Amino acid sequence: MAVVAVVAAVIQVAGTHFAQTRQPGAHLLDLPGVALLLAGPALLLLHRKAPEAMLAGVVAVTGLYFGLGYPWGPAPLSVALAIIVATAARRRPFAWTVTAAVVVGIFIWGALAGGDLGLVRAAAASAWLIIMVLLGEALRARREWAAARRAEAAAARQRAEDEYRLALARDIHDVVAHSLSMINVRASVALHLADRDPQQLVPALEAIKTASKESLTQVRDLLGVLRQDAPLRPGLSLDAVPGLVADARNAGLAVSLAYDGDARLMRERLGPERETVVYRVVQEALTNAVRHAGARHVRVTIGPVAGDARPGPMLAVSVDDDGHGRGGAAEGNGLRGMRERLAGVGGGVEFVELRPGLGVRATLPLDPAPATPGEARA
Repeated sequence: MAVVAVVAAVIQVAGTHFAQTRQPGAHLLDLPGVALLLAGPALLLLHRKAPEAMLAGVVAVTGLYFGLGYPWGPAPLSVALAIIVATAARRRPFAWTVTAAVVVGIFIWGALAGGDLGLVRAAAASAWLIIMVLLGEALRARREWAAARRAEAAAARQRAEDEYRLALARDIHDVVAHSLSMINVRASVALHLADRDPQQLVPALEAIKTASKESLTQVRDLLGVLRQDAPLRPGLSLDAVPGLVADARNAGLAVSLAYDGDARLMRERLGPERETVVYRVVQEALTNAVRHAGARHVRVTIGPVAGDARPGPMLAVSVDDDGHGRGGAAEGNGLRGMRERLAGVGGGVEFVELRPGLGVRATLPLDPAPATPGEARA
């Protein structure tokens, strides 16, 4: 605005100096007149702190300039800029009120001083002032639109950061809870074998070492996410599910895994993101069976949903254990994270009390099956 004020001051002083040569009856531009011409642009610098005082002051000094009989010229430029700035600064009622007062004053002056020609000039000046107000309204509307867009962008960034932190928290919970649960069970087995069957102690310790190494690898992946040099989700697929089952078996849990269909085709129709969700669902269900349910047997079944009435094909993941179930307990972070993961890919989950045990019934969408050569030709 400082540059605008300087340019306006130069235009007003220089333009009025040249304009007075064609107005022999006007008061010659002297030092007080130049001061009035410079006062208007100077008052524009108050546009941030006091827009109302700025507009009122500019109108006052400009009116005083013409009231003293100084020559016509670009002196009203400061008034136009003040009206635009005040309106754009959301001082709309004050700007419209001042503009209306100026219009009334111009018409009164035109009627008293110039007759019909004066009224024509007053109408032209009034139209010019109204156009300035409308320009200010347009500038204000654009500023508000830009502010709204910035607020939406900031909210979108905040939502993305929140989702990022939530996904990372779920990954950390799943990795740490599952790994520590299995290590704890294997350590208990090792302590039991130390007295009764020392020969089995070495395999138990090797199982603990293997589980610890795998856990450290996944934790490093998650720390890489925090350093922003690794993807958010490590590559977990259906091929890794048998490893989860093997870990649970090494921990003393009798686990069966069955695929209702071709696992390779399921992978193709799932995609990497939904494969990761399936892995995490099975992982969390096995962790709960070991940590909380006191289960001895678990059955994991993965396959397409037959005869489903939903719009597209769905994959079902069932994990049933023979533990003591939830017993009316509220959902913890693990079950809540499972529900959030599935909802994020368009799926869902239900927890069924089996008496004994708990059944996890998760579903998530599949891509359409590829057409057979005969269907493609048809």
